[in-house]
Amino acid sequence: MEKKLILIILLGVVTTTAIVFLLNNKKFEPALSQTLNALSNSSNSLENEEVSLYPRVIMPFADLTIPYLRTREYESHLGELEKYQDHATYTSYLTSYDSDDLKIKGLLTQPKGEMPAGGWPAIVFVHGYIPPTIYKTTEKYVEYVDNLARNGFVVFKIDLRGNGESEGTPSGAYFSGDYIVDTLNAYTALQHTEFVNPSRIGLWGHSMAGNVVLRSFAAKPEIPAVVIWAGAVYSYGDQLKYGINDNSYRPPTNNAEQQNKRKQLMEQYGQFVVDSPFWKLVAPTNYLNDLKGSIQLNHATDDTVVNIGYSRDLNSLLDQTTVPHELNEYPSGGHNITGASFSKAMSNTVRFYKQHLAE
Repeated sequence: MEKKLILIILLGVVTTTAIVFLLNNKKFEPALSQTLNALSNSSNSLENEEVSLYPRVIMPFADLTIPYLRTREYESHLGELEKYQDHATYTSYLTSYDSDDLKIKGLLTQPKGEMPAGGWPAIVFVHGYIPPTIYKTTEKYVEYVDNLARNGFVVFKIDLRGNGESEGTPSGAYFSGDYIVDTLNAYTALQHTEFVNPSRIGLWGHSMAGNVVLRSFAAKPEIPAVVIWAGAVYSYGDQLKYGINDNSYRPPTNNAEQQNKRKQLMEQYGQFVVDSPFWKLVAPTNYLNDLKGSIQLNHATDDTVVNIGYSRDLNSLLDQTTVPHELNEYPSGGHNITGASFSKAMSNTVRFYKQHLAE
């Protein structure tokens, strides 16, 4: 009965998505059509009276769910490359790409030397929470990007919507699908870049981006390699269990629309509960068995912002699957895994990417 209820709600996703999106933007039509076809093919197992319920199922916030994110369209290209800096082994550029008709800014690195056959391996680099109004493309994660770039990877550090000079509203990671859309559009933009190997692109995420890249992975299970540093919120039950102790968080002061959306979401579905059919469709941990690529987790035991329990619990869930994965723990380094642990974590990260993205 539970599977039937979830399927009915999935059918409701199509109904609501059509109402909310299709009337406003025709580019969502293929996603709706594909979802409807897939669900229609699966509905034979439902009783006729149960199937008849789905037109009456209204599902606001369908765009948060993994099924919707799997079926919607992602299409983007890099904008003009403006040289920023020359390094011994790579050149960095300021550039942009489109995501939901928004211009999203980013910093792109391109290795020097002879390009491998098929193009360079690449990484979409997703930042953690930084107050969006003070976030700057060229001032954050410099050492992280440098280490990856020096090891022969194209690195595309994107500025999520509403952060820095990127257009749009900073909607947050856990209760919106916006950042996943930005991540997967960046992925597609790299696939359309002539010096990138389109089949060898991975994801990297820190802190809140742990949620972003895991949900992106669940939406695009063929991504070959995902690395997360000090990530948070995977099952959503873990958020209630561990919380997040981030003193840098600044609630948006001029974002009434986003605040209203969050209020409406909680009024509609309440806080996460494990048996909620809606939240089951949002949590990426319910889709781990679909993953085709590999995942590496890195976390310091002395992280006072994001409890290491997030990574340990996700690793335990991955242990129950056939997904290649590893958890690397560090005795020091805090939330950003700094100091001596940074070198070790970066060494592990480079090793992992070379193993899963190299020819």
